[in-house]
Amino acid sequence: MKKILKRVLLGIGIIIVLLIIIAVGFLLKFRSETKNMNVIPSGKIVDNIYSVKDSFVNMFLIRDSTQYIAIDAGNSSESISGELKKLNISPDQVTTVLLTHTDGDHVAALQLFKNAKVYISRQEEDMITGKKSKFLFFGNHIPTKDYSLIDDRQFLQLGTLNVQGILTPGHTSGSMCFLVNDKYLFTGDAIRLKDGKIVEFNKFFNMDSKAAKESIKKITNLPGVEYIFTAHYGYTGDYSNAVKDWKK
Repeated sequence: MKKILKRVLLGIGIIIVLLIIIAVGFLLKFRSETKNMNVIPSGKIVDNIYSVKDSFVNMFLIRDSTQYIAIDAGNSSESISGELKKLNISPDQVTTVLLTHTDGDHVAALQLFKNAKVYISRQEEDMITGKKSKFLFFGNHIPTKDYSLIDDRQFLQLGTLNVQGILTPGHTSGSMCFLVNDKYLFTGDAIRLKDGKIVEFNKFFNMDSKAAKESIKKITNLPGVEYIFTAHYGYTGDYSNAVKDWKK
């Protein structure tokens, strides 16, 4: 009996050690990947578009009169609150939040926007119900149960802003880009920008990098687009140059 107990305890100990090694390895890789990300300082970028910096990620605000539409919701509620104060923007002025996906660094400050209607793609709901997950059985979580689902290529009229959702699965199962007024493309984690060119997003963070690569084709031939805004790798005002060398 004692021998069996010792074997069981040894087995548990080995499993714990392996889990610790995996966790440490993951954290080291995570830090390595995020260290090289290139985010935009908080402030007005162009026209009525503002960046909000939160550690290694940007969320964006689009002003429509006295109200704002948010693209994503940052990595930290405290950090986003502080950055909004610097911009003299009240969270109560945000009436809509469009989530490109539901990873933690894109949803953490949702609870700040008490007056906002939240949208995610229909496919992304699987990430928060647990039907699909990135890491083993760990699903995503968003701090609200009040959200609406949108479909691929669906249009939303939000005040004076016309928004189209473009489904780009790969980073998550329901990742979605948002095209605003046919001019501004917000890509979340669908792509990186390197030297002003579109490249694949970090494979370490993708659920399905093959699908992510295929999805990029959907956003490289959009007439009238001028700007691309990414969540971790800055922006460009030269859409045509950014997409022209992408493999068709």
